[in-house]
Amino acid sequence: MKAFRITALGVALLALGACATTPPPAPEMAVANAALAHAVAAGSVEFAPTEMAMARDKMARANVAFAAGKNDSALALAQQVLLDAQLAEAKAESEKANRSASALKDAARALREEMARQPK
Repeated sequence: MKAFRITALGVALLALGACATTPPPAPEMAVANAALAHAVAAGSVEFAPTEMAMARDKMARANVAFAAGKNDSALALAQQVLLDAQLAEAKAESEKANRSASALKDAARALREEMARQPK
């Protein structure tokens, strides 16, 4: 009898959980859009084009899901957009830092060569 009650309780909880709906993920969609804009401003289109393309594609799919009321899909996609945009931004910042470091190394090398050519 006790096992039946536990099983019945479990079935009831599952049924209640199935009835629960995800609220519209408007805040998450806004955050994802802001992350995309921030990544673009950081130069991700130039320095991380693959990641930006993935993020933009997922944002388009999230917008379609959001408009269709598919809140679970829209939420999941918005969360993925946020991560993809952050990755694109990090890659862009890393590439810019690498280019700056390379330019500094070149300038230091040129300065050393110039100093070596001058008579002592």
